[in-house]
Amino acid sequence: AARLPPRTFRSYLPRSHRTYSCVHCRAHLARHEELISKSFQGSHGRAYLFNSVVNVGCGPAEQRLLLTGLHSVADIFCQSCKTTLGWKYEQAFESSQKYKEGKFIIEMSHMVKENGWD
Repeated sequence: AARLPPRTFRSYLPRSHRTYSCVHCRAHLARHEELISKSFQGSHGRAYLFNSVVNVGCGPAEQRLLLTGLHSVADIFCQSCKTTLGWKYEQAFESSQKYKEGKFIIEMSHMVKENGWD
């Protein structure tokens, strides 16, 4: 019997929740309740900081000097269309930045709001 390639399953967030989706393929990325801050800067413009996200893959961690100091970050990408969305903070080297560890930055240019924002 021939082996089938592994399938990628997408997580779907409940329709009752306001969500953020990938602007390129509409895969769900995060619930509004997971939003921590709207005042972040990504590589290409404004970005939001989230506590948790879905349907994203993570690249290898690397050290980058960001506006707020040296961090170890890993690029994140949409699991569905492979577009780079932002990054995950793996480690912060300054004590004032430790709250970012394990959190996710998604650039606004890659997100669209869905489900009941009116």
